[in-house]
Amino acid sequence: MSQVSVYEAELRMPSGIGPMQADECQIDPVAFKEFVDAVLAWHQRTSHAVMAALSEGFVATMLVLAERAGIEVNWQPAGDGGLKDVQVPAASVSSEGAWAADLQRKSRNLGRFMAA
Repeated sequence: MSQVSVYEAELRMPSGIGPMQADECQIDPVAFKEFVDAVLAWHQRTSHAVMAALSEGFVATMLVLAERAGIEVNWQPAGDGGLKDVQVPAASVSSEGAWAADLQRKSRNLGRFMAA
């Protein structure tokens, strides 16, 4: 839940995830969809290898929760929408399709270990 707060502050928007009670959280599907789309767009924009690595697990977790809530995420965010982290020299950059496929694979694998 602390990581959710970090990304809420970074994106300047609520996640739609309510407080933890008895190991469960209520999720507002409308706010959560907007949050997941924003997290995904932010993750896609970053080209800083450390930021990408640190955020990948969180993004994959949000994708699992979105899928289980029946929320279709936006894999093609419109526009840039903000600043971009830059790392110089840049490591090898994969295509957008490869990026999405890799993140979807990681999300599916993670989902196997999360309670339904």
